[in-house]
Amino acid sequence: MVISNLHIYGLDNAIRGSKFPMVTNVDSATSDITMTTHKLAQSKQGSGHDQFLTGIVAQFDLTFTVKAWTEAERYHFLDFISSQSTMHRISEFELDNQYSEYTDRRIIAIMNELKDKYNETHNPEDYLRLLYSNPCGFKLTAAMTTNFRQLKTIYYQRKDHRLPEWREFCKQLEEIPEFRDIVLGGDVNGMV
Repeated sequence: MVISNLHIYGLDNAIRGSKFPMVTNVDSATSDITMTTHKLAQSKQGSGHDQFLTGIVAQFDLTFTVKAWTEAERYHFLDFISSQSTMHRISEFELDNQYSEYTDRRIIAIMNELKDKYNETHNPEDYLRLLYSNPCGFKLTAAMTTNFRQLKTIYYQRKDHRLPEWREFCKQLEEIPEFRDIVLGGDVNGMV
């Protein structure tokens, strides 16, 4: 599981606001999900018709490998609230459990040796050897905040990605009822 501790905010208000362009009295706009709500949410990315999705905020914990985090950083709208730190805690992690299944076990053994050496000597040079030797398969968790419009973009860009954690991330988005029903229209095979 890459997504955990998910919280969604602003759903009703965003849906209500999506109706503003077609009403003269904003008090008449409701948070009822209509065919128009679905049509707007499922409109082509970049068309602007799905702007109301920006008001549906998603906060969650995300666990990715260093390799996937490097790619996630390209999304300027995926905001980090806080994250685990190799800089502060590399010498304290239980390394046998911290790497993806694709990390060579021999490398993990070397990392454990480097960790044990640093914890014995507390030598800054030993610390740097440990830190800089850490492979891309190392998993870290961060608290994130974004919105449904940005998750829609990530979903369509990453659902068939080579990295398994991106595919898992997208599968977990499909399991969020509000995202699946409004953005994907209940269709997890893609619509846009």
